[in-house]
Amino acid sequence: MQTRTQTALSITLAIFLVLTALLAGTPSRAQQAPVAAADSEIRIGNIMPYTGPLAAFASIGRAEAAYFDMINDHGGINGHKIRFFSVDDSSNPMTALEQTRDLVEKQNVLMMFGSFGTPDNLAVRTYLNEKKVPQLFVASGNEEWAHPTAYPWTMGWQPTFRAEGRIYANYIQAAYPDRKIAVLWQNDEFGRDLFRGLQEGLGDTAGMIVADLAFDASETRIENQLGILKDSGAEILVFDGAPAIAARAIRSAAELDWHPVFILDNASASIASALRPAGLQNSLGVISTSFLKDAGDSSWKEDPHIKAWLAFMDKYFPDGDKDDLYAVFGYAAADTLVQVLRQCGDDVSRENIMRQAESLKNYQTPTALPGIAINTGPKDFRPIKQMRLVQFDGTTWQPIGDVVDTAFTSVREDN
Repeated sequence: MQTRTQTALSITLAIFLVLTALLAGTPSRAQQAPVAAADSEIRIGNIMPYTGPLAAFASIGRAEAAYFDMINDHGGINGHKIRFFSVDDSSNPMTALEQTRDLVEKQNVLMMFGSFGTPDNLAVRTYLNEKKVPQLFVASGNEEWAHPTAYPWTMGWQPTFRAEGRIYANYIQAAYPDRKIAVLWQNDEFGRDLFRGLQEGLGDTAGMIVADLAFDASETRIENQLGILKDSGAEILVFDGAPAIAARAIRSAAELDWHPVFILDNASASIASALRPAGLQNSLGVISTSFLKDAGDSSWKEDPHIKAWLAFMDKYFPDGDKDDLYAVFGYAAADTLVQVLRQCGDDVSRENIMRQAESLKNYQTPTALPGIAINTGPKDFRPIKQMRLVQFDGTTWQPIGDVVDTAFTSVREDN
């Protein structure tokens, strides 16, 4: 016959064994015990290249921080203030992983939001998904962010680089079907994705590409590559790389007295970071894509959302450049996250944040071009799918085509 002490020990052991069995499996996202915001604040982590070769993109993070300051000044979200931890990784994936671990495990951030770059986000994706920490609205157009089955806690935001390449291919086929093409592309996931989309879009006419050269993001000179591409006889140059090198490429082509149809990737279509350093006269006629309004475009001067943007810059980001596309990008991305958090209501848990991020329906961030809306679903992790071709007139970007739905220019993921 058991004593009272033995009975208590048996019950305790049974409870322990049941709990062990329950915890042994790997639960799905919906089965997780929610990790919620503190009563007074929502802690958000972010990684940006504030230093290094891609520091031009740092204004994305600065604009996001300024936007959250504005939200806090207006009372926060559902009674919560936002605390934004944005740290530098110098575009180093190992540093990105170290910084992300610190933000999650020491700063106790509820989510990671808007971190920049393909290699950096790939380096932290597995860790964040294992920890069940939302990795929302990644600042990269890589298609890796659109796989909810494998990585249910990771979601992109902008159109994909691959689809952008297909848009350029379609434009070239329609406007310049007989011209030879040269491609100068950055030797990383970003550059390869866009180049791949260009080749896919050209299809049977990919032989129009008579020369292509790759370069490293850390390179500081591009003159030799431009000379080789000029000698190929190409009449169209597709550039796919970071803004600092884009500026050198535009300027070097002019110095070589080479004047091809210059197609510039969207990521470098910043007047402040690429076209102005290249020389506005040298940049005249450059073609790119856009999905956000250009605050410097006179056609938007009476737009209430651009007026609000300009007032925001004056008050919350006075050191920012109003011609900087990346500041508009950061503002729009932060606005999208705020919409998700508003939809969360009183349940600001990690699980509900992801549920609401998957439930955006025809949401139009104020600085998006007309006709460009944000839609997501449990199997749709590409929030923005539309872009428009634009051309630089020496002062601003002017539209040269209708809004294009990249769903019609993309290929199936399993191809």
